[in-house]
Amino acid sequence: MNIEQQNSNVDFGWNSFFETNFEQYKNQNYAALRIIRENRGKYIACNASGEFLCEITGKFRFDNETRDKFPIVGDWVAASVVSNERKAMIHAVLPRKSVFSRKASGEITEEQPIAANIDTVFIITGLDLNYNLRRIERFLSIVADSGALPVIFLNKSDLCPEYEQRKSEVEAVANGVDVHTISAYNQEDLIKLKQYIKSGETVAFLGSSGVGKSTIINALLNKEQLKTNEVSEFGSRGRHTTTFRELIVLPEGGMVIDTPGMREIQVWGDEKGLEKVFDDIEDLAAGCRFRDCSHKNEPGCAVLEAVQKGTLDKKRYESYLKLQKEYEYLEARQTMKASAVEKARWKVITKSAKQLKKHKIY
Repeated sequence: MNIEQQNSNVDFGWNSFFETNFEQYKNQNYAALRIIRENRGKYIACNASGEFLCEITGKFRFDNETRDKFPIVGDWVAASVVSNERKAMIHAVLPRKSVFSRKASGEITEEQPIAANIDTVFIITGLDLNYNLRRIERFLSIVADSGALPVIFLNKSDLCPEYEQRKSEVEAVANGVDVHTISAYNQEDLIKLKQYIKSGETVAFLGSSGVGKSTIINALLNKEQLKTNEVSEFGSRGRHTTTFRELIVLPEGGMVIDTPGMREIQVWGDEKGLEKVFDDIEDLAAGCRFRDCSHKNEPGCAVLEAVQKGTLDKKRYESYLKLQKEYEYLEARQTMKASAVEKARWKVITKSAKQLKKHKIY
């Protein structure tokens, strides 16, 4: 990639971090492309030269078995391009400076990356029946592990007379994260979002179905590019209008990633994100009599004492324990999986050694 292409790619988020990691591919005549859409294993990527329909090579598929190694929206990849056909073959995914992930649905213990190389995550919550403090805590915990900056937007303020009260409630659990109330149909409110969207940076939208993510992005684009659906009055639940992840370049600069609404979002990573979101409980825990206090029934537990006195909200305490249990369960499952993989590897090695010994010629 020449200097001119490099400078042009800055608008798509290219920087010195990716330039350094792309160095090894320069002599192979590969181009750096950014994944802007992924849907069931099919990719569209772009750079300053335009868009390309992409596939992964057979070697890449053979070398990378787990889904967290495959390209996702926001990734930069090294690819061989056929310019006249606007097609490309992906040979490698460049290291990610940040990644937002969740545990894959179902019983399988595997990481499911949602978006990569994001600078900011907009956590969108509706101020209707979608409003849920515990869900916001969960989103914050997961975003804290991603390496991106979280910002909370409480949408549909025009439908909620007590929106200021709701904002105060969220600020009480948000641990210093910026919280804004907005209406997607109010142009003045869009200024609150635009202050976090900078040229060359990427923002991912996170939230349940029906909270207005696509409507907000359409407002930022000044056109109806993304399909939107009416929200059911019963339960304020929307349908999955967005069915695939997509990176969109905004006319005023900067990029946004629209993601499908998530009814199920399981934690992934370690407990560092939990500690950041619940630092008030972590501070209380420092005063517990026992260093390994579980904060459930031990004597001298400063956390339980705060709950009993009313200085720590009981529902927040219960949310903390629930998420902590999920992280502990995830860690246990990961340990079991790693042990099983290692056991299988040695089984193959032992079998190969026996075969070699059997056919050894003396």
